[in-house]
Amino acid sequence: MQNTLRYITIEDNLLDMIALAEYAAPYSFLKETGSYATSSEGLVAIKELKPDLIFLDIEMPGISGVELLRSIRQQVPIAVFITSHPEFALEGFELSAFDYILKPLTEERFAATAHRIKEYWEMKQKAAAYEVLFEKESLVFKEGYNQVKLPVHEIIYLEAMQDYTKVVTDKKNYLTLTTLTGFLEKLPVEKFMRVHRSYAVACQKISTIAGNNIQCGNYMIPVGKTYRTEVSQIKL
Repeated sequence: MQNTLRYITIEDNLLDMIALAEYAAPYSFLKETGSYATSSEGLVAIKELKPDLIFLDIEMPGISGVELLRSIRQQVPIAVFITSHPEFALEGFELSAFDYILKPLTEERFAATAHRIKEYWEMKQKAAAYEVLFEKESLVFKEGYNQVKLPVHEIIYLEAMQDYTKVVTDKKNYLTLTTLTGFLEKLPVEKFMRVHRSYAVACQKISTIAGNNIQCGNYMIPVGKTYRTEVSQIKL
């Protein structure tokens, strides 16, 4: 199992580049292999170094970060945008960016992304993705010769992780090679609600709606801007 993720940073602001390296340093599973101030330099590095992860600014001289990611999407397993422009978030997620961090970069926000990256990578390495079969009121996860039957009512929430979906329960999490949209299409529509581009929750698990967040058991799930009207109509 690969224990470290080799990453590069493509960022034209020196202070942001330094801050990112500083915040990443405490995480032993992250290994910096280079930092570049232009997309053209970053593109060469990606082809030569084949990193597992890139941190990428969007607005840069010449080729933008979005254009760069579009050109090399299949060559980089994990891409995280770091930018001052939230209006580019939708386009970034359409390119299957793993996360989107809004500047100014903070240690707390970076920590949240680092945790998600680590969890995703470990689950992907360990499971190589569970094969999942959909039944009427349950899911059957297959890993090699082993099968686990999971009643749908035990699911707390679903989280999109690029082309994968993480299924979260009280007992165990599962990573499946299915997009969140595809996963939801096979579940009872009345039992799950999409509340964010990256999250869907089990309706019966919602305990509190507070501002732009939904409480599901011990988990706080963010509500995306385009889903807030629908969420506000939920009656608990």
